[in-house]
Amino acid sequence: MKVLQNVFGKVNGEDVYAYTLKNNKGIEVTCLNYGCVITKIMAPDRKGNYENIVLGFEEFENYESHSPYFGAIVGRVAGRIKGAQFELDGNAYTLVKNDHDNHLHGGLRGFSSIIWDAKIIESEKETGIEFTYISPNGEEGYPGTVHVKVIYTLNHENEFLIRYEAQSDKTTILNVTNHTYFNLSGNVKRDVLQHTLKMNSDQFLELNEQLLPTGEILDVTDTPFDFRTGRQIKEGVYSRYYQNELVGKGYDHPFLLNSNYDQEIILWDEESGRKLVVETDEVGVVLYTGNQLSDDFKICGVQSRKYLGLCLETQGLPDAIHHPNFPSYILNKDQLFSSSTKYMFQVE
Repeated sequence: MKVLQNVFGKVNGEDVYAYTLKNNKGIEVTCLNYGCVITKIMAPDRKGNYENIVLGFEEFENYESHSPYFGAIVGRVAGRIKGAQFELDGNAYTLVKNDHDNHLHGGLRGFSSIIWDAKIIESEKETGIEFTYISPNGEEGYPGTVHVKVIYTLNHENEFLIRYEAQSDKTTILNVTNHTYFNLSGNVKRDVLQHTLKMNSDQFLELNEQLLPTGEILDVTDTPFDFRTGRQIKEGVYSRYYQNELVGKGYDHPFLLNSNYDQEIILWDEESGRKLVVETDEVGVVLYTGNQLSDDFKICGVQSRKYLGLCLETQGLPDAIHHPNFPSYILNKDQLFSSSTKYMFQVE
């Protein structure tokens, strides 16, 4: 299996490369060394038509000027950090504010907007890219020099795997995720309101008006957040439930996943027959349904609008540094962080 490589653009005088992974069943995944952005995933519908099932741009300039983290790796810490500050081991740290008074997705120069070193992986069983980056001590306010590795691989079983590894020379915080927007209709033919989502999750986090966790962990029972047997995205968008209305009618919420590591998340589009199965070893996933997508740009020739894609951001729980009742995302000095999420492309 071979990896195709070509120049996609330039940033600050550096070439941005696109890498295309392809298996023997015709699945293709294209990604960039800029932000480890996934620009395209070509997958078949039930009639065998291969189309792109993620939101992405054909021109690099659009990623710099418009992209709301389309397809990118976000970090050091995904999600919001209240007040853009935290304390760790008796030391106070102040982060860059890029979401009102809060810190979001690693700041202005997060993992999503830097050039990563890239190494091609090719074997009979899989192709992939190993991205590496050294985040210096103090970057965006975070302590510790962190060596980060993100590995994308695609195999012949139509499985796409994202693996994360990181190590710091100083105790710090880390919560990395991928911010791909999925739309299984193919080539953005429809929005995702008719998509059906099933998640093995009994609980989700309550948010406040700043979209920060309040600290309350809510039961999904009898709410539009109960995806245990499957429900369409539109049910939350049209709901009058206060948490759906708070985020602009839809979802932008962290869910705690039941820890069985087996098909925790299933997304499918009945019209095309495409199905996405997600398995992860992370404690949670943020479901974001594109409630804030603006309409001032085009994606694959289609005018952008709300609900044109949805994110399934497997990760630790946001703002955990301020909530002792959440699983910790503190990374101790010299501790090895590792995490993986697998995406399986199916048709039914």
